[in-house]
Amino acid sequence: MDVVALIARIVFTAIFIGAGIGHLTATEAMAGYAGAKRLPQPKLAVQVSGVYIILASALLVLGVWPDLAALALVPFLLVTAFVFHDFWKQESPEARQQEQLQFLKDLSLAGGALALFALYASDPHPGLNLVGPLFG
Repeated sequence: MDVVALIARIVFTAIFIGAGIGHLTATEAMAGYAGAKRLPQPKLAVQVSGVYIILASALLVLGVWPDLAALALVPFLLVTAFVFHDFWKQESPEARQQEQLQFLKDLSLAGGALALFALYASDPHPGLNLVGPLFG
């Protein structure tokens, strides 16, 4: 089961690593979107959030405090869901549907991150970690 848990961590974090790289390589475009959503200091927010999700993902993949790393992704996902994918504010049915899909994706990923947190914070927890859980 340890290998399965490691594979799950790798697959789960793929979206965050890709998004984090996007935050750092397409900062201007993403900052424009963040600014349109009235996020303060959008360029800095995009850069900081990119580093944040890459770091949390790397810690989770490597198994360095995997419980804390999984939990660290939850606030990012909730902010992204409620601030950036506010489907209830969309006028166009197509935009509403697309934003609702992204909103639900982020909520689902937050649930997955919470499940990983619970798994790694409990005893016994899966192995193949460089550093064991911080909690539990």
